Amino acid sequence: MHKIVLIFFYSILFQQLLYGNEGFREINMSLEKSKIPDPLSLRDPFNAPILVAPVDIDEQQGFLKDGVFTNIRTVGELEVGSLEISGVVIGKERRALAKSKTGETIILKEGMLLGKDNAEIKAILPGGIILVEKIINVYGQEEYLETVIPVNKGIARK
Repeated sequence: MHKIVLIFFYSILFQQLLYGNEGFREINMSLEKSKIPDPLSLRDPFNAPILVAPVDIDEQQGFLKDGVFTNIRTVGELEVGSLEISGVVIGKERRALAKSKTGETIILKEGMLLGKDNAEIKAILPGGIILVEKIINVYGQEEYLETVIPVNKGIARK
């Protein structure tokens, strides 16, 4: 034990003789200064950070529909171009499963109105759905547009 203490003492003495007092000043200065401006204001690295989820403004806003205040979107608010038909149920009441670009799954029935242009679902067929939309052409006459949205080809059907 005495040998270790002596070796440590001689190494400090040798460093003092070799570098003088400047070596100790450099060591002390490096301990005093830090590149971090206020190290005491930093978060404790051993505690998990507190995460705050960003609040989407659209989720906060609601509206009054048929006398009821709600923030749930209705089928009439969805754009026709954002729908992708996932499947079709054929039976007494035909239904279609659609997925919007936001990831919502919606059940569609014949006679429902979609989008801001009120495209009506006229038929639900095994291959997709048929929408009929009433527009006014360049001559000021009413015209009906038929749109077919096929079942998504990405789903394997057997």
